[in-house]
Amino acid sequence: MGHADDYICEAETVIVGRKGSINNPIFVEEPFWNVDTAFGLTAKKDILLPRYLYYFCKHFDFEQLNKAVTIPSLTKSDLLKIEIALPELYEQQNIVDKMQGVEQVILLNQKMLAKLDELIKARFVEMFGDPEHNEKEWPIKKLNELCNIGSSKRIYQEEQTKDGIPFWRISDLVAKMDTGNVESSLYIPESRYEELKAQGLVPEPGDILVTSRGTLGRCYIISSDDCFYFQDGMISWLSRYADEITPLYIKYLFDMTGFKKQIDSMQAGSTVAYLSIAMLKKMNIMLPSRELQEQFAAFVAQVDKSKVVVQQALDKTQLLFDSLLQKYFG
Repeated sequence: MGHADDYICEAETVIVGRKGSINNPIFVEEPFWNVDTAFGLTAKKDILLPRYLYYFCKHFDFEQLNKAVTIPSLTKSDLLKIEIALPELYEQQNIVDKMQGVEQVILLNQKMLAKLDELIKARFVEMFGDPEHNEKEWPIKKLNELCNIGSSKRIYQEEQTKDGIPFWRISDLVAKMDTGNVESSLYIPESRYEELKAQGLVPEPGDILVTSRGTLGRCYIISSDDCFYFQDGMISWLSRYADEITPLYIKYLFDMTGFKKQIDSMQAGSTVAYLSIAMLKKMNIMLPSRELQEQFAAFVAQVDKSKVVVQQALDKTQLLFDSLLQKYFG
């Protein structure tokens, strides 16, 4: 299968993590200095093509070799036990060509989505200016003058269940923003959820959840088909907006580099990145007219239509890629 090397790795090496994310191999085309947090697998090219090895590793479940209870980890002896079927080199090349062709389409769709996101950000700056300098001299208000800022009702461990209403931690919220999907592992009873809802303690469509630990200030707007509860402390909740501001404007304002500097400046001297409710309340928000915010929302809605089409194409191509991995390496 190749060998592991902790030092210089030659070109066309497959990198597999030793701990944590061990099921995320990377193909490196240039020679590099490898550290001891990863294995470098180099193919014996007279019998094994490097990219064929890479696609094998993409499909292989390294976690099945894992003996650690908490953090997935691999040893060299684990890797040496793995067997790989070796068709003729020409057949390996045919498989690699097919896989690379599909992978290129995936990358193209991912780049298109990124370009559409850049287009929205560029339009934001064009309409409102850079939040860091407020060169258009919009009025400034504190965020707590424009909406309610709080969090969820604390859910204790003994209240959590194995089914019912999904209970999102910050990692689940980030997964929802990044992939559109959440595989919930924690829940609360439906009766508890309904009780919280009756007390006005469940976010409504249009409310915003803000990441407040780790990656700070990422915003998720609640949609009408969302049904979940969330962890207090790690996630903040914006609701009951003043008439002069829209949730979509807040979401994109938080995503601007100039605005992120304001968040970063609040972290001075802090060892753990944390965006508290008190910090959020004090944030300076430049306030363009409601009419202009709604024009921006209309533009975002048009771009989102294009994003849906591209995302569907991406999902379809990813499905094809996964099925080919299964066909050739399953």
